[in-house]
Amino acid sequence: MKLEYCCQCGAKLIKREIGDEGIASFCEKCSKYYFDNPKCCVLISIINNEVNGDNNINNINKTNDKKVLLLKQNYISTEKWTLCSGYVQHGETFEQAVSREVLEETGQIVIKSNYVKSYYREDKGIIMAGFVAFVQPCEFGVSKEVDDLRWFNYNDVDSIIAKDNNFSYEHLNACMDFINSKETNFYI
Repeated sequence: MKLEYCCQCGAKLIKREIGDEGIASFCEKCSKYYFDNPKCCVLISIINNEVNGDNNINNINKTNDKKVLLLKQNYISTEKWTLCSGYVQHGETFEQAVSREVLEETGQIVIKSNYVKSYYREDKGIIMAGFVAFVQPCEFGVSKEVDDLRWFNYNDVDSIIAKDNNFSYEHLNACMDFINSKETNFYI
């Protein structure tokens, strides 16, 4: 968020250099710096943990035959499907936001998750922490933000997943690379 006025006294902020940080907004009255920090979000590839009948998270099948849960959110696109995403709430860790957003938007409960990669959307001023989350599939929940939910085979999503002005496609591929890597260590 870009501030023009001091949050404490309401004075107009000026730009001032602050050491190695560069230029920042500054209130001359309060002698306080303000930084234009991005909003924090999570972007989640939700993977069905019951592929091939194996529901043991420690026996992750490292192939691309996984099922991924995609969302249809008409306010984003009426034609393309996306990954689950949402803002991190005050006092919440990224991991807590992953579990909450997955539950709120899909009704699924995260068994294990792991950070994979981050993305920055300058046009929206957001930093997205990308995660992969494994769930034991259950009945879908109802969300005011989601118009449809569906499990897809990973190999079938190329033509239906959002790619323009959206990190869903890039992040899903990064998650599959992460799952297939030898260094994968998942945590709850």
